[in-house]
Amino acid sequence: MEETQDNIQFQLTDELIEKVEILVEDQNDKELKSLLSEFHYADIAEILDELDIDDAIYVIKLLDSETTSDILMELDEDNREKVLRNLSAKEIAEEIEELDTDDAADIIAELPEERQLAVISQIEDEDHKAEIKELLAYDEDTAGGLMAKELVKVYSTWTVAGCIRRIRGQAKDVTRVHSIYVVNRDEKLIGRLSLKDLITAKSDQKIAEIANSNVDWANVKDDVEDVAKVMAKYDLEAIPVVDDNQILLGRITIDDIVDVLKEEADKDYQLAAGITQDVDSDDSILDLTRARLPWLFLGLVGGVGAYVIMHFFESGLPEEFKILFLFAPLIAAMAGNVGVQSSAIIVQGLANDDVKGSINKRLIKEMLLAALNGIILSIFLFGFVAIFQGDTLFALAISVSLIAVIIVAGLVGTFIPLFLDKRGIDPAIATGPFITTSNDIFGIIIYLMISKLILGI
Repeated sequence: MEETQDNIQFQLTDELIEKVEILVEDQNDKELKSLLSEFHYADIAEILDELDIDDAIYVIKLLDSETTSDILMELDEDNREKVLRNLSAKEIAEEIEELDTDDAADIIAELPEERQLAVISQIEDEDHKAEIKELLAYDEDTAGGLMAKELVKVYSTWTVAGCIRRIRGQAKDVTRVHSIYVVNRDEKLIGRLSLKDLITAKSDQKIAEIANSNVDWANVKDDVEDVAKVMAKYDLEAIPVVDDNQILLGRITIDDIVDVLKEEADKDYQLAAGITQDVDSDDSILDLTRARLPWLFLGLVGGVGAYVIMHFFESGLPEEFKILFLFAPLIAAMAGNVGVQSSAIIVQGLANDDVKGSINKRLIKEMLLAALNGIILSIFLFGFVAIFQGDTLFALAISVSLIAVIIVAGLVGTFIPLFLDKRGIDPAIATGPFITTSNDIFGIIIYLMISKLILGI
């Protein structure tokens, strides 16, 4: 318990980094090992991410493979790539043999094809090698690409006493035993068994008598996001993976699902912000430009479109009504804000699988909500314009336009994510610049048309 508490309190400091750098430079291996032994492997990875790559490689080669294999999994992807590039196939294979099959397959998948073959050929454990090659054959976005082969399984015909003897050999290769999976003689998954059920049962009972046949499972071809939703819905720490014939192939644990959810959240956040590629702050200027420029260009096009619309209306407006253009940025901003709010809620609901029912019901609800918000905001705006402009008809035109703009923006922000989701397109792409730009244009058109109608221009 104390170790966990220490890990939680770990803070990376400049003093610590400097100390590690000095020990590396002096090649004081004994003291360096002693210092790093106090930290969790995830903390060591955080330290190595801050070091010069040569220093990081020095530390990796200094520590034992049992420790460094876990450190590799926690390293920043770019740094891990650099480290692997500087390790021989034999050295990488030594790290791989200490990892569970799913993590081992992930590491190998990051290597160029020629290096993959070289590393696999250096793995001495033939069973481990075969399981890794099997996992590499699956698409990384499927349950097969995420699962690990390590699990504890028993046959329904075994007795409790015989089962306990046999699972000891299996359990040593499994980091954490969440459940024991029960299969029949054809290796088909037919149930699960908790450790509590096993140790409290009579020794001569058959496993079939105490097994729970109600077991959630994932097909090896299932999308990882669908698997994540199932595990989140039923609060599963692990889920077995089967093929089309219900044969047990492996299991997916909650730590892998957390990684999937984080990656998906990062991707959706970047899409919502108008970034089209998976990038981070440390990427090159060219990569960051490629990721940001398309949506910035869309925003520019939208701004030009709004200018053209306003220029078209301006030519037909008498001089005393051109003050309408002073409120155009406010109307456009409100349209963009309402659209982003509406789309963000829908995208979040779709991601959590909370959006049910027909699109029409959603649109009606959003229309009523937008109308209520619009009326409240327009009352305030009406008072402001009437006081400062001294013209109630002018204030009425702007406030009524605001209500209409908010309703339309809410409907657009709701409809587009739902429409994209129905078409199998990531709805996160609908938020941010896309919704903002489209609602800016719609908002300006609606505002100027309603204002001209009410003011009789």
